[in-house]
Amino acid sequence: MLYLLLHPFTGRFGALNVLRYPSFRIVAAGLTALIMGLLLGPWFIERMRVLQYGASNVREDTPDAHRKKAGTPSMGGGLILLSLTASTLLWGMLDNRLVWAALLVILGYGAIGFTDDWLKLSRRNSRGLAGRRKLLFQVLVVLAVYYGLLTDWHPHLDPRFPWLFIGSRLDTHLTLPFVPTRVFSPDMGWAYLPFLVFLVVATSNAVNLTDGLDGLAIFPTMISAMTFLALSYVAGATLAGFSLADYLRLTSIPGAEELGVLCSAIFGAGAAFLWWNTYPAQVFMGDVGSLALGGGLGMLAVLTKNEVASAILHGVFLAETLSVIIQVASFRTTGRRVFRMAPVHHHFELKGWAEPKIIVRFWIVSVMLALVALLSIKLR
Repeated sequence: MLYLLLHPFTGRFGALNVLRYPSFRIVAAGLTALIMGLLLGPWFIERMRVLQYGASNVREDTPDAHRKKAGTPSMGGGLILLSLTASTLLWGMLDNRLVWAALLVILGYGAIGFTDDWLKLSRRNSRGLAGRRKLLFQVLVVLAVYYGLLTDWHPHLDPRFPWLFIGSRLDTHLTLPFVPTRVFSPDMGWAYLPFLVFLVVATSNAVNLTDGLDGLAIFPTMISAMTFLALSYVAGATLAGFSLADYLRLTSIPGAEELGVLCSAIFGAGAAFLWWNTYPAQVFMGDVGSLALGGGLGMLAVLTKNEVASAILHGVFLAETLSVIIQVASFRTTGRRVFRMAPVHHHFELKGWAEPKIIVRFWIVSVMLALVALLSIKLR
């Protein structure tokens, strides 16, 4: 927004030329979101505390040790969304469809999470929006963004499925980690849309499952955001006529560098939230934050063409999800539990690990997985 407003004055004020460079706006977006989150944090937390007075905000399916957290306000994800949205709109290029696609998924999923949190608050229990209804809304948000921003209305491109795949603006080739795109990159065709929807919805719910300890979900989210910042910049940036994507044998995505502004804003807003959410937490993220951030990460994986590599990058979220699936499948088939409690971070709690130890070790694993994901780029 600032670039569009101040561009006419660049001839008179040469310093405004820095707004032309994504690198400057990327750093500015992260700093703006960080400062905004830190300044608004005390006011926001107090408002949530007053609003939620009398509600425990502790999930029923958690170890008994979590009962001591009763009274801690939730819905802190609203602070994250406020900071990252304002920062992105301030420093981003508002004519970029990729940025709008990711941002609208974040806000749409945030609205779903807010509804879920509000129902829990108003009913004074841990049951919010019904699971099937929540999934339906998540799917509808992705489809609305896809058909509204990421397609051209040319049904003749695929007459067999005109309602499903209408001239996608996205590259439907699947990019694999450690494999050069010029060597092997299968075209999924019309099947790419169901795959896209599944990836975004699955990532969103995986982050939601991980959000069970103070700071456990937000730090890996920040690491993923910074990783996607690097990936998006490489995919879209051209330096002095030199394409980084071509050099690294990656898919070139015009305009993808602008996603770095959003990624930086996610990191800054997440860092500010972590200030208040670190153990012992003064505020919980709630579904309004976890669903939104997870949906945003899933969308970034699609828009930067790192769909499969995101499974590596989001290994912590994936492990948490698999632990729930394994636990449910084992109990239904054999009557036995593989873990003492799922998701797996509760298993370590019941084994006697201190909460900070679990959190920090999960953080370390998330950093390691991010480095592996980045390594896969060079090895392509």
